[in-house]
Amino acid sequence: MQLTEKQKMLSGLLYRPTCPELLAEQTANAQWMQHYNTSDVANQDLRNGLLDAHFAAVGEAVTIRPPFYCDYGYNISVGARSFLNFGCVILDVLPVYIGEDCHIGPGVHIYTVDHPQQAGIRRTGLESGKPVTLGNNVWIGGGAIILPGITIGDDAVVGAGSVVTHDVPAGTVVMGNPARVRAAEDA
Repeated sequence: MQLTEKQKMLSGLLYRPTCPELLAEQTANAQWMQHYNTSDVANQDLRNGLLDAHFAAVGEAVTIRPPFYCDYGYNISVGARSFLNFGCVILDVLPVYIGEDCHIGPGVHIYTVDHPQQAGIRRTGLESGKPVTLGNNVWIGGGAIILPGITIGDDAVVGAGSVVTHDVPAGTVVMGNPARVRAAEDA
């Protein structure tokens, strides 16, 4: 049995994002984003209903301030009481798990999509992905970028503007490009 491009995508294999099925889902998601991003800011019940209908899972009292951008939506899970500020981008070709009580600053980008390092394969338009996991009570400062395959442990902090290229252990503070554990003398 040959896998569809979507099945390949969801399996973390190389896939073609321009296949008709995925293009249709991207179009539907663009319409959802337009609706979400122009919805009544004061009507949190409406926005929560839109999130519940579109995401894999949404805990209670989640706030995602528009504008918000994602590839598909159905690969995103957000735990209770988590907050995503203005302008967040989640490229969710594979699951993105955001734990409970997370605070994500404005303009944070979370990427699961990856492109081949080999130029010849990259020219074919194929891509793949790796899931991203944020534990509970994680704080990510504004403008940070989380790369594919990253796990950020419970109670960790990612400094504003950091580029996270490796897993972040629970309870640590990382910052910089690439993000590194903050030295004791910086505390």
